[in-house]
Amino acid sequence: MPVLGITGGIAAGKTTFTHALQSRVGADVFDADACARELLSGDREVQRLVRAQFGGGVLDESGKPDRQRLREIVFAEPEKRRALEAILHPVIRARWTALASTAQKQWLFIDIPLLFETGAEPFFQRIVVVACSPATQRKRLLDDRRLPPLVADRMLAAQLPIDLKIQKADHVIWNESSRHALDEQARHFADYLKQHHG
Repeated sequence: MPVLGITGGIAAGKTTFTHALQSRVGADVFDADACARELLSGDREVQRLVRAQFGGGVLDESGKPDRQRLREIVFAEPEKRRALEAILHPVIRARWTALASTAQKQWLFIDIPLLFETGAEPFFQRIVVVACSPATQRKRLLDDRRLPPLVADRMLAAQLPIDLKIQKADHVIWNESSRHALDEQARHFADYLKQHHG
């Protein structure tokens, strides 16, 4: 089945675009961020590994990893970020590659923030990058997600620069404007998929 990778910079609107596109194409969607949240909140082996790697200080009152505390740690110390990625990424990749191998005819969209950073390009027929300016990314992190400026800056610095992601993409969606403008791009891209890969 055709598998589309959808990636982009943090706060660029990747997940919003994915859902807008899905509603027009009828594809299945795998959300890597949602899978990471699910693993941290409900997978006992992942929780054990996080506790062993980071200690009890990253756990909430219920004994599960506290995502905010983890975020502050891993974006302050690159080696800690790599340690968390080493726990989560193999499990996440195993899940979406299994989904891709068992699904049938319709498109499968993989919403994956670190597509290029994890070397996942060979798994996809096409790759879309949803992008906006770094200044807009930072503003959205501060205004919409209410992140402290230092955390926002560290999160932006941890990702591959957006201009490099654009160079690697098959298609680019530029999300610097309104939700309506993003929806219009999703509509046009859905038409493209139906015409060329339907």
